[in-house]
Amino acid sequence: MPNLCEAPVRALAGGRAYNPRRALPKTENHGKEAVHRFGEAAIDASALAWIQRFIQTNLPVGPVPTVPEILVHRANPRSGLWRLAERDADFGTPYWAYDWGGGLALARHVLDNPQCVAGRRALDLGAGSGVVGIAAMLAGARKVVSADTDPYAIAAMGLNAAVNGVAVTPFAGDLTVGPAPAVDIVLVGDLFYDSHLAERVTMFLERCLEAHIQVLIGDPWRAFLPHARLRLLAEYPGPDFAGSDQAGQRKNAVFSLEPQQPG
Repeated sequence: MPNLCEAPVRALAGGRAYNPRRALPKTENHGKEAVHRFGEAAIDASALAWIQRFIQTNLPVGPVPTVPEILVHRANPRSGLWRLAERDADFGTPYWAYDWGGGLALARHVLDNPQCVAGRRALDLGAGSGVVGIAAMLAGARKVVSADTDPYAIAAMGLNAAVNGVAVTPFAGDLTVGPAPAVDIVLVGDLFYDSHLAERVTMFLERCLEAHIQVLIGDPWRAFLPHARLRLLAEYPGPDFAGSDQAGQRKNAVFSLEPQQPG
């Protein structure tokens, strides 16, 4: 999934350097608590338009493995993502262009169990291509905030949501450094592949649980999951990453993160 470390990128139109203006969350105090109020992602319009044209031209739309109800722009060997890297010195790993097993399982679970999101406000944390948030909207969520720090992911998720006839609210920034968001449920796919990232995400999710926000995690049983705190809800066969041939062999799981027990 997308790296949650922020970095400046270069405007692809004209090659000039810029820092995308990230939508900073407003906060409201409720007693001792503060919660995020989300704004729209504000990224340089010309760069966003260039990225979206590139995605539409070079990443064909197709069904998502194990979640064929959802269509997204996905990279293939002919997509030429190297051209983005050539024009952008800060172009990172394009996680948003590929499938990740935990996100696939979480999207499948949400569509099969729409009651978990129906009528609720959801946050898709580290959204990447936006598959999980799109699934939540298709399942009847009242609103979905799809958060990522990669401007390319922000561009992709908007296009992918439109292909599926839904709308998500993009948020460009690292929410793990702030207070609990103003949502009812947080959906987290594949953010436990690195120990430092996993620690930061877990601390953020702790704040969410303290604010009585439900947390669902999709992941193929990676080592840095908070295993002792997880309740297994379901397992789904499918690839681990980027359309590997492990479908039917790998088990991608969906968990509920449980509050820490006192003592």
